[in-house]
Amino acid sequence: MTAPVQVAVTGASGYIALHVIAAQLDQGYAVRGTLRDMARGEKIRAALAKHTEVSALSFAAADLLADDGWDAALADCRYVMHVASPFPMVDPKNHDDLIVPAREGTLRVLAAAARAGVQRVVMTSSVAAIGTGHEDKSSFAEADWSVVGKGGEAYAASKTIAERAAWDFIAGLPAGEALELVVINPSLVLGPLIDPDGSTSIEVVRKLLAREVPGCPKMGFPLVDVRDVAAAHLTAMTNPDAPGKRYICSTEFRMLAQIAELLNQTFGPQGHPVRTRELPNWLVRIVALFDPAVARIVPELGRQRHFDNAAIRKDLNWQSRPMNETITATGDSLIEMGII
Repeated sequence: MTAPVQVAVTGASGYIALHVIAAQLDQGYAVRGTLRDMARGEKIRAALAKHTEVSALSFAAADLLADDGWDAALADCRYVMHVASPFPMVDPKNHDDLIVPAREGTLRVLAAAARAGVQRVVMTSSVAAIGTGHEDKSSFAEADWSVVGKGGEAYAASKTIAERAAWDFIAGLPAGEALELVVINPSLVLGPLIDPDGSTSIEVVRKLLAREVPGCPKMGFPLVDVRDVAAAHLTAMTNPDAPGKRYICSTEFRMLAQIAELLNQTFGPQGHPVRTRELPNWLVRIVALFDPAVARIVPELGRQRHFDNAAIRKDLNWQSRPMNETITATGDSLIEMGII
């Protein structure tokens, strides 16, 4: 019997990473997930076991901020899914707290992959590396890059700088050390949880269901289902047309009030009513003076940004779920796991 192909997934405890791991195990790959804290391994294994067969799952200790462990983690791997990157609810006072681990961690993973003879790395970036900092532009494609400047959002800067560093690294490799790179750029990721620790991205739905917000600021998000993001990673891993490309992975734009209305219709009768009224911009700006999390969204008030997904649909034959299904599945998962 032929041994299964070995794949490494960085940041194995993360929201997207868990779905990527599940999708790979379903397809018969052997998966080695990296963890900063190996004590979390059995908890993650138990969570994944509810969704897939986990006998081919193992873990290795590695940290984005340290060199130790990466060679062992990527040994004998044909493919690497570099998913790990910090994504906090509130920007840190020092933006380097995000930018340094994102950039340096990416370079550590790529360097270790090159040393290990890995064939291809699929990196999780974000549309935050594509459409941020363009005040007079609302439609974006893969050729666009976010503008990184003073006073900008730390998360967008971290994703942009890390992704540019990755492409520069690949371009600088000697011909004899060729390493393929594909980048997936998801929008705001929603969908069911595998582990109850959750994710910053689903806080939008959690806060609405928990009635932690008095209403809906006049803003919205381009959205995508976490299961569809995982499927994109899996296809990008082996598709012959994918190397050297970045792919926007996004479905549609929804205003926050639209998300709240769907949640209220679905979960209100179950005892989880959701506030659906829109909040005036002036009120949001006043609250932002005292709440850093609210201050983060002020630049998005009244804006709509649309991301062209034609390339991923064409090259990877990517399909996406209806967004109503995704939003509802997020709420179901939060309630089933006792988070709400």
